[in-house]
Amino acid sequence: MRHFGHIAPAARERLFFQEPCEFGPGSSARVLAAALGATLYSPATRPRLADDVIKQAGRGVVSMVLCLEDSIDDSEVADAEENLVRQFADLDAQGAEVPLLFIRVREPGQIADLVQRLGSTARMLSGFVLPKFTEERGVPFMEALTSAEKTCGRRLFAMPVLESPELLHLETRGETLQGIARTVDKYRERVLALRLGVTDFCSAYGLRRAPDMTAYDVQIVGAVIADVVNVLGRADGTGFTITGPVWEYFRLQERMFKPQLRRSPFLEGRAEELRTALIEHDLDGLLREIELDRANGLLGKTCIHPSHVAPVHALSVVSHEEFSDAEDILRPERGGGGVMRSAYTNKMNEVKPHRAWAERTLLRAEVFGVARQDIGFVELLAAGLAE
Repeated sequence: MRHFGHIAPAARERLFFQEPCEFGPGSSARVLAAALGATLYSPATRPRLADDVIKQAGRGVVSMVLCLEDSIDDSEVADAEENLVRQFADLDAQGAEVPLLFIRVREPGQIADLVQRLGSTARMLSGFVLPKFTEERGVPFMEALTSAEKTCGRRLFAMPVLESPELLHLETRGETLQGIARTVDKYRERVLALRLGVTDFCSAYGLRRAPDMTAYDVQIVGAVIADVVNVLGRADGTGFTITGPVWEYFRLQERMFKPQLRRSPFLEGRAEELRTALIEHDLDGLLREIELDRANGLLGKTCIHPSHVAPVHALSVVSHEEFSDAEDILRPERGGGGVMRSAYTNKMNEVKPHRAWAERTLLRAEVFGVARQDIGFVELLAAGLAE
């Protein structure tokens, strides 16, 4: 699979200076963590879940979480587990290419049980999402994952969700963060990414952000994100990929844009028309939050509606200017440091301070591609939405 792999090769060639790379479940953890993109969540109770997975893969989704936790009622868990086993068998029978699939469990015991019940179809499973992760809760989860790997004979990744009240509350945050750091470091080779449960953070104080506000506008939430990145997202080799929080609003109806998108993959000058429509349909907040995610060291995003996928992926593509700066900074002859004017002649590139940024940018360029010089977000979004 690859990002923007669902659009025609000729369209990709017109959009990209450097096309996104191909990757799959067997790729390195480094590549997979960066490539997660918009991770689409779906309740495990959906009766046609296998068909939904295949449909979303055909629309550009590369990672999905099938949820047995907060998205379903407590009374539905047993039926949802049975449904997952049936749906994996259905996916196997159809033989279609699927995204990276993760199951969000409630308790450690579910991991071994599900792997055993899935049998040979567990080969389509990339790992598990572990809720309300702390050191106390996380160690049993990670031990269960390690045991399940031996059972199914293949690599399984963990994506812990950082959402517990102990992490939010100021008096316990530091100790909780240190405990999480010890746990994920111990199982580093199995931790693909850390996910933020901002909805749970807001819940602890009876808060809910409006569609014109980002998670960073809710100061108590923004403070937690900053502390998580401070401890767990460092660029010195000790950090992990941390993904952006969920966006709860989804009034945008993609079908409204289909007729105009079909007329031209590049909108023929109607970029402002689409941009205005996005703002009017409550996606302006989402777009600002995606930009703030990256500015604050996060990559990828939890999504609960398919309409969020294309904006996340379009804004993840590296611009030609970013790519040019990153390559200049990382040239071998710059190894000793120094300062230079950018190739776009609009900024200073300082080799040593900007090196970590440049390395991260080139990794993102590898998995999401580099846009051509005259291609911007709207053209990439239009291509991602067009069928």
